[in-house]
Amino acid sequence: MKHITEYKKGIFFAVLSYLSWGVLPLFWKQLETIPSVEILAHRVLWSAVFTLALCLLMKKRSVLNYFSHAKSLLMLAVTGVLLTLNWGVYIYAINSDQIVETSLGYFINPLVSIVLGMIFLGEKLNKTQIAAFILAMAGVAYLTINYGHFPLIAITLALTFGVYGLLKKKMNYDSMGALAVETALIVPIAMAYLLFGASVAGLSITGTASIHSQPVSIVMLLVMAGVVTSLPLYWFGMATTKIPLYSIGFFQYISPTISLFLGISVYHEMFSIVHAISFSLIWAGLALYIGDIIVKLRKHST
Repeated sequence: MKHITEYKKGIFFAVLSYLSWGVLPLFWKQLETIPSVEILAHRVLWSAVFTLALCLLMKKRSVLNYFSHAKSLLMLAVTGVLLTLNWGVYIYAINSDQIVETSLGYFINPLVSIVLGMIFLGEKLNKTQIAAFILAMAGVAYLTINYGHFPLIAITLALTFGVYGLLKKKMNYDSMGALAVETALIVPIAMAYLLFGASVAGLSITGTASIHSQPVSIVMLLVMAGVVTSLPLYWFGMATTKIPLYSIGFFQYISPTISLFLGISVYHEMFSIVHAISFSLIWAGLALYIGDIIVKLRKHST
């Protein structure tokens, strides 16, 4: 009975995290008058503050351990840079009306992870997984050829999060403690931008001056950026401790599906026949990928 209760909790946290990520465009759109780099700086700063505070309340000693070991610190600096790049590209895409392309990136991400696992973890691809990857790449190629430009945002999001996930898997660190250190390591750069960005970049609404010139509601949203960033990651970490990773895999498509819906129906972004064909190829690849997981689960249960 206890096992079933924990499993249900895991399902709850997994769905909660992916639902949160799916509706995040609604939050970032409230800040579209602020430069993307400044939003990113606040996201890093307040994520560090929030996660460090949580670690303190939860008495997690992992943070001190990571700070005291040079190898851990170096690895978390690398993952911190990857995460910051992913966040920055995502915020820029949302606030430049490219939500549809962000959803494309996160639909591609699991298939990118398959290939990264094959290259760096020695995992073998079966014929179904190879076919799934080929279909996804055909979708990207079709979109590129017909629009004349490579979907850089989608591929950047998929690769940065894919490599981030690969490194996190190999490191196997405490999720909240690692996130606290990752963001804390980037905070000096974020603070430098917030304090001196205006004079260096020649922007009129950046740095400290921006905070003082913005309405209280915007200031509060910038501070809340840390909460809306960290809580879904914390919930995701909770889910991974209660249910198998293959179960979580079934929920990961909630987020890009919601984002795609928001981009088309709420923000009226273009979704042409070219998009429909490209996404259909990628979805076909994902269907093969999910079908392969189901077959494996059935084999293990018999």
